[in-house]
Amino acid sequence: MKAFLILISGALWGLIALFVNMLKWLGLNSIQCVALRVLLSAVILIVYILITDKSQLKIKLRDIGYFIGTGILSIVFFNFCYFEAIEQMGGVAVPALLLYMAPVFVMIISLFVFKEKITAQKLAALFLTIIGLCFVTGAFTGGERLSPYAFALGLGSGLGYALYSIFGKLLAKKYSSLTITAYTFIVAAISVVPFSGLIPKINLLLNPTGIFAALGLSIICTVLPYIMYTIGLKSTEAGKAAILATVEPFVAAIVGITLFHEEITLSKLAGMLFIILAIVVLNVRFTHRKRV
Repeated sequence: MKAFLILISGALWGLIALFVNMLKWLGLNSIQCVALRVLLSAVILIVYILITDKSQLKIKLRDIGYFIGTGILSIVFFNFCYFEAIEQMGGVAVPALLLYMAPVFVMIISLFVFKEKITAQKLAALFLTIIGLCFVTGAFTGGERLSPYAFALGLGSGLGYALYSIFGKLLAKKYSSLTITAYTFIVAAISVVPFSGLIPKINLLLNPTGIFAALGLSIICTVLPYIMYTIGLKSTEAGKAAILATVEPFVAAIVGITLFHEEITLSKLAGMLFIILAIVVLNVRFTHRKRV
């Protein structure tokens, strides 16, 4: 049951382009979509915590720096890059794949921050990821290629996503997942909303489409999946959870094909398979049995 919750959370994250495109059609830009997502999510999480357990809002001021890492360097940065990449690439499948470069970035950063070793398994995953990226960007086929800016945005989203795991791991020793998530969005909202230009455009959301898109982005694609993912992690290995969550780029690809008529070429499909395989290789735990 807990594994099923993780699977559902990944699927819900894969729907994000649906609501982002609706908001952009109404007149919001990428940074305003980010501001709306973090603001509504922060409000909803605060209300939820006040109703269930107020003690979850207690933190030490000296840890604010870590929350700046999860809130600004991760959530704000990766959301902006991801939303902008969707617009620049005119689809969601490739941005979703590049977003899932995050495990590779985590591996590299952890080498320096946590002194984690680079194993043969990790190197194999890195090699598969590079092959996958070459297929996705058209380097192997010589066909249509991504612009350097679009590609940088895609990789930026993966880097920002990875930073959440790095700062989150440092915070996990002190706080619950709910506290970390809540303050991540609180810090993100405080940092981005005043400078996003969202407030003057609130009137654009005061209609059925705007309300549906805003609530969908914050509840369906943010609050619910984060809570379900957190519950699922309590009895599911982190590696298995990471594999289950890779349903996101597949759902994103289905959304792109069915709703936005996005073209999925054989090259992109091959890239998708290599990147997903890399994530699986990176997270599968190999055991060595001794001969009797």
